[in-house]
Order: sequence, then structure tokens, then C-alpha cells
Amino acid sequence: MQTTTMGLVLRATKTGEADRVLSILTPTGIVSAMAKGSLRLKNKLHSATGLFCYSEFTLFEGRTMYVVDEAEVREVFWGVHEDVVNMALAMYCAEFISTLSPTGDEAAAQLRLLLNCLYYLSEKRRTADFIKPVYELRTLTQAGFLPGLVACTDCVKYEGGPFFFDAATGLLYCADCAAKRGFSANLDAAALAAMRHITYSEDEKLFGFSIAQNSLFRLGTVVEQYVHYCVDKPFKTLEFYHSVLGQGRADLEGDPCNPNT
Repeated sequence: MQTTTMGLVLRATKTGEADRVLSILTPTGIVSAMAKGSLRLKNKLHSATGLFCYSEFTLFEGRTMYVVDEAEVREVFWGVHEDVVNMALAMYCAEFISTLSPTGDEAAAQLRLLLNCLYYLSEKRRTADFIKPVYELRTLTQAGFLPGLVACTDCVKYEGGPFFFDAATGLLYCADCAAKRGFSANLDAAALAAMRHITYSEDEKLFGFSIAQNSLFRLGTVVEQYVHYCVDKPFKTLEFYHSVLGQGRADLEGDPCNPNT
């Protein structure tokens, strides 16, 4: 049986002398496909089956996986390939979505989100440390892990002062209510506003906010903790991302909710 679909190559693994086994995120889910001879430069499949290529694939159903018959590249995202930090983040995003393995309408939404993130990275319209929490939190939201960010869980306070987001439960508490529970605030006003924007905004407005570096650091820390509790899986690509990013931002000191630190 033959099928034609758009898809993003999440992983391309060499097998044999010149073949690739591809993991492709399509609008209906993730599929595995063999691209025979695609590592040869003159092969018709070479340019369209590389890592993070967005291509139109013609696939035949084999006994254990699909076989790529034709592939026409639509976008390569050169800016991702040319920057080691961007490449490390893209690899993490690919492992993240592969772990969640979306299907149906969710797969289509996740494909659009990842393509937009790769575009913003490739065109240098947003930095990797901005894209990362946006991608993580929006991906989790679309996968059904909706955090409770509307107001403080205990007193229904909406804003004013720092807040605490409990990554283990996905619930929000104001600083006073958090203290009664033995927690310290981990979000300032800007980081909380960003979390709400990422979670609730329309797709076309997702990247349309700005945030100071200190608040971005807090946002990234809290969202990564939320990923840990929702997915409960170590990501080797995340370790690699942090290693190439360096420790500069991790060395920030002071009160995590003091905007002057």
C-alpha cells in the first residue's frame, strides 16, 4: 500500500552501507521508514531524508516498516544545523516528542508546533533558552498535561507578588499560601505571565511575548521540573543540551523571585 504525507525527520540512523532508518513525525503520528541508499550524495533521497528535514514522503508499507519511495524536501532549517546549541535543543525536542508519540489531531498540532520552533531557531528570531520552555510547556499542554495556572489553588489570588508552581502536582500557590505548605516562591510576575501565555494563547500568538533574562531563567527551571514529573524519563539529549549551553545561567545567585538578582 502506498501513502503520501508531509513529515519531519526526527531521527536518521545509518544502517548497512548507505541506508537510513528514519523516524518521521507526520500529521497522523510517528512512523518508521527505511530510506535505501539515502546516504549516497547522488541518491534521489539524500537531501530530503536528513535530520530535521521537512519533506513530502511517498511511502510503501513493508513487512516491519515503511519504505521511502520518493521524498521532496520543503524545508531544511539550515540555521539549526549551523549552531551547536540550536542543534542540541532540536535533538532534545525530537526525543521529547518521540517519547510522547502523539497520534491523530494531536500529532498534527505537535508537528506544527515543532516546525514553528525550528523556524524561530533557524532564523534566529528567538534564542534556544527562550524556545525551550515554550516548546516544553506547550507540548505538555497539547498532550493533556494542563497545569493549573488560573489562580492560587488555596486563596484564588490571581496576581501580585511572587508565586510557587508545584511541578509535582501542576498547581499554583501565592507566596503566602505556599509558605503555609512549606514551599518558597519560584516564579516572579513575568515568569508566571509567560507560563499563562504559553499555556492559553492561540497558536499564532504563542511566540509573541518578551521576558527579561532572570525571569526567563526561572521560567525555564520550573518548566523543566514540570517535564520531569509529567514524563518521568531521563533524556540524554537534555543532558547534552545543558552541557553545550554551559553553566553561565545556572550560576545566577540570590532570591529567585527578586528581579534585581
